[in-house]
Amino acid sequence: MYIYNVTINIDETVHDEWLQWMRETHIPDMLATGKFSNARMLKVLVNEEMGGITYSVQYITDSKATLQQYYDEDASQLRAKSQKRFADKFVAFRTELEIVSEH
Repeated sequence: MYIYNVTINIDETVHDEWLQWMRETHIPDMLATGKFSNARMLKVLVNEEMGGITYSVQYITDSKATLQQYYDEDASQLRAKSQKRFADKFVAFRTELEIVSEH
């Protein structure tokens, strides 16, 4: 199992709108690709010097190959939607995590 993790720092001036959009539109759109089995959104409880509010959004997928399919088929379009709507109001950092064990 793999986690596609997107850490996002969102400007406080658009925070509420962004949060609603993530819950009602973006995360459902990500799941609708069929490449992720579920997603979770976590609020980072560290105050950033640059300001804003930080979240980690984790999308669970079955394999590296499925994640690569997402990159090839869906990533550009979905990223463009968020960039268009919230341009210059967020920064995002993406990482891939492999689940080694769960207890």
